[in-house]
Amino acid sequence: CRWLLRAGWTAQELLTTFGDALGEVALVPQVGGVFAIYVEGDLVFDRKTEGRFPEMKEVKQLVRNKIAPDMKLGHSDSAVKSQADVAVKTEEAEGDSCPNY
Repeated sequence: CRWLLRAGWTAQELLTTFGDALGEVALVPQVGGVFAIYVEGDLVFDRKTEGRFPEMKEVKQLVRNKIAPDMKLGHSDSAVKSQADVAVKTEEAEGDSCPNY
């Protein structure tokens, strides 16, 4: 669904990060807004289920956890901010700025 550039970039990042450990990356054209990542036949990320695109470090962590769990990813090993964390921080910030009447 016109996400070829994003899919290509994701494939490039995975091949660069994992090299021979990954084996191959396949881009399969679909219709209907599909952006899903499978590793060894298992679904590890689905845009429709999550309601968003993944952060690249999140993709790398998900793939690493399946193919090379002991591999270090450097800065990509830091925690990924979930949408829930962002929502909680936003609500907290909004609550702090409200005047007390």
